[in-house]
Amino acid sequence: MPINELRAIETFAKAVELGSLRKAAAAQGSSPQAVSQSLSQLEQHLGVRLLHRTTRNIALTEEGRQFLEATRPALAMLERALQRVHATKDEIAGPLHVVAPRSGFVSVLWPLIHAFCQKYPGIQPDLHLDDQVGNWVHERADVGFRIGALPEEGLIARKLFPVQLIICASPGYLERHGAPRSLDELAAHRCSVFRHPATGQVFPWYLTVDGEVVRRDLPPALSSNDIEIELQAVLDGQVVAQLSSISAAPHIRAGRIVPLLPQHVTDHMSVTIFYGSRRAQPARVRQFIDFAVEHLTDNPSYVLKATELTSLSLRT
Repeated sequence: MPINELRAIETFAKAVELGSLRKAAAAQGSSPQAVSQSLSQLEQHLGVRLLHRTTRNIALTEEGRQFLEATRPALAMLERALQRVHATKDEIAGPLHVVAPRSGFVSVLWPLIHAFCQKYPGIQPDLHLDDQVGNWVHERADVGFRIGALPEEGLIARKLFPVQLIICASPGYLERHGAPRSLDELAAHRCSVFRHPATGQVFPWYLTVDGEVVRRDLPPALSSNDIEIELQAVLDGQVVAQLSSISAAPHIRAGRIVPLLPQHVTDHMSVTIFYGSRRAQPARVRQFIDFAVEHLTDNPSYVLKATELTSLSLRT
C-alpha cells in the first residue's frame, strides 16, 4: 500500500477517534484543509463516502463504520510495531551481525566481542567468519572486518591498524640451521608458504626492498591453508615462515620465535572495519563500531615498532 493511502487511513481513524477534523489535524501536525483533502481522496479511491461531515461535526456512514472496524486491528498492530522499534532503537541489546576473515583473525575478534558482551550482556553476537570477500547485503552484516581487501562500494571503511608481515623462526630452528643473513640465503632454508583457504592460491612472500614492496616465491618445505598450523610449525622449529604481526607479536615478545631480516618487514596491508551509514543504525551497532575503533586503532598488541623488531632480531 502506498504511504499516502496509509496516511489517509490513519487520518480517517484519528478523526473518528477525536470527533473532529480540526483535532485530527492538530494531532498529526497538519492543517484542517489537508486532512479534509486526504479524506476526500481516500473516499474517491474507495468509491464510497466514509463520513458525514460539516465544519464542526463528523459522523460515520455505514460504509465508514465497516471500514473502520476492518482497518482498526491492522492500525493497532502497526502502532505497536512502531512503538517497539522506537523503544529498542536506543537499547544496547539484541543481535549483532559481524562478518570477518577466518584465517588469523580470531585472536583479534574474539577478545573484542568478549569485552563488548561483558559491558553489554544483552548483546547476541552472530559471527560469520569467511576468508572470501562476501556480499554485504547477502550476509546481512551490521559490521565487517577485512584484512587487505576493501569491501564493495557504498560502505564506510576505517583503517584500524597495519598488518606487518614478519619473517620468523624459532630459537631451536636457528640453533640447528643458523639464521639467514640476506633474502638470497632464504632459498637454502626450510620455508613455509600459505595457501588461500577458499581458492588454494599460494601466496608469495611480500617484502620491503629499497622502500618498495616486492613479491618473492620460495620453494616450500611446508604449505598449508591454515595459519594456526603454519604458526605451530614455526614454534616447533620445523620451518621459517612469514607470519602476520597479529599471530606473531605475542610469541616474538615472549621469545618463543625470533624476527629475521627486520629491514624487509612490510606493512602494506591493514585491518579495516566497514559498515553502512550510521544515521539509521540501532544503538548497539553504533556502540560496537565506536568500541572497536577505540580498542583496535593502532593497538600495540598487534603491531611491533621498528626499534622493537630490530632489538628482538639481535637475539640471533
